[in-house]
Amino acid sequence: MKRVVITGLGAITPIGNSVAEYWKALTQGKSGAATITKFDASGLKTQFACEVKDFDPFLYMEKTEARKNDLYAQYALASTHECITDSMIDFEKVDRTRCGVIWATGIGGVGTFESQIKEYFSPENKGRISPFFITKMIPNMGSGLISIKYGLQGASYATVSACSSSNHALTDSYNLIKMGKADVMLAGGSEAPITIATVSGFSVIKALSERNDTPETASRPFDESRDGFVLGEGAGVLMLEELEHAKHRGAKIYAEMTGYGLASDAYHITGSHPEGLGAQLAMTEAMREAGLKPEDISYINCHATSTPVGDISESKAVAAIFANCLDKVAVGGTKSMTGHLLGAAGAIEATCCVLAVKNDLIPPTINLQNRDAAIDPRIRVEQTACKQTVRAALNNSFGFGGHIVSTLFQKYEE
Repeated sequence: MKRVVITGLGAITPIGNSVAEYWKALTQGKSGAATITKFDASGLKTQFACEVKDFDPFLYMEKTEARKNDLYAQYALASTHECITDSMIDFEKVDRTRCGVIWATGIGGVGTFESQIKEYFSPENKGRISPFFITKMIPNMGSGLISIKYGLQGASYATVSACSSSNHALTDSYNLIKMGKADVMLAGGSEAPITIATVSGFSVIKALSERNDTPETASRPFDESRDGFVLGEGAGVLMLEELEHAKHRGAKIYAEMTGYGLASDAYHITGSHPEGLGAQLAMTEAMREAGLKPEDISYINCHATSTPVGDISESKAVAAIFANCLDKVAVGGTKSMTGHLLGAAGAIEATCCVLAVKNDLIPPTINLQNRDAAIDPRIRVEQTACKQTVRAALNNSFGFGGHIVSTLFQKYEE
């Protein structure tokens, strides 16, 4: 089996439109939440979100190209541009039939869908619809656009598993390289869900925080007063590369991906298992594949959405698996700063894990003022950036429908 390393990163997030900006804001504990500007949300119970700020698609594509693409696809192309630049790969000098892209999204071009339906039924439009409606809306178009732009002729498709989508993209990409079916894979996800329909839809099932007066404090994983997640948007992408291929071209190596675990809660369409059984299965399998024990893990980037039920079930899973070494593993919830990017969450949080491993620095979990008594008191949640050796990090993602993914990254060693 081949070894798989990370040789490039890209990010468009609510706290920074590059990996450097994103990482700096994470380590400084900055929140990306604010009142929604994309539409008038004054009549909704939740009036805020974590929006991407000052995004200029024309830095990455021509106006005619941008017009044909939904915002989620624009984020995909922008983050991929950074990732490829960061990796310093020259696709003219590698076998592009062995280079591919697996791109995730939870709901794809929902903004396009919403706006086109409104236009179709508007009196002045008289039933007309854009010829780009379908291609802007469908969830596979992120992978298609990236493969076309860079001439990547290897595997190209989308993974859709709600909030686990981009972590699934990572596992599929890892498998293709490990089995010798690819040399280079771009694995990531993007989401642009801040629309009136999406916010209303999550709000009506009581999934979103309603802390409208202080949105920057609304995402508060593990806090007793948490009342739901904060919707976010953006994109994240990692370049996964076969080790010898990376060494041959002199690539810098951030970290190595050494394992993953997949499981299903098989419990409820939106709620996680009360004891976090799926999370236990996934984390255990990721460590088994990597040949690591619980005491070898330095950091867990938890799914930690700040929902009343979800945070407790995940904490129970962590307490069960790491019972004998809870003082050694730092548990974090970076959604406290970025909000929840749905299908893109796994990718930006994997990026966080890779940078934590590379830099031996663990970002804080902000807004934790009064820890929920139901959270095991032995679980170590850092509230300020913590400098420590990070040998290995787990990245957890849980999706509606019970989809569980845990990916594992560790320091690269010859």
